[in-house]
Amino acid sequence: MSPAGASQAAASLRTFLAFDFGLKRTGVATGNLLTRTASPQATIAAEGAARFKAVELRIREWQPDALIVGIPFHPDGASHDNTVRAQKFARQLRGRYGLQVFEVDERYSTTEALTGGAKDADAASACIILEQFLRSLP
Repeated sequence: MSPAGASQAAASLRTFLAFDFGLKRTGVATGNLLTRTASPQATIAAEGAARFKAVELRIREWQPDALIVGIPFHPDGASHDNTVRAQKFARQLRGRYGLQVFEVDERYSTTEALTGGAKDADAASACIILEQFLRSLP
């Protein structure tokens, strides 16, 4: 979805669950349109089916209107293996849970989280991704 289309579609949504996808760990954050802030949640340290079971529990707990997935790119904007993996994860979320899923460029989110002294860089990165998305909304 184009950034303009995403902004229009997301403007009516109120609560979000964001993911910083990783092969072994997936950072999680929750946030809402009212405060335009995100809160870190416990990182999911699971792969495959176990990861989706944990995601499903989070969706049930938080009842988000939409999901946000950080998509990593090289500094020059080029794709790499993890770009493709995160995009696949986003498609799987759409298919499994029937929620709208927005993809956000997450370049430098982990670096920003670590520079900020985050104890859980994955969850902090998910917060950065979600807050970036929330700032893009009208």
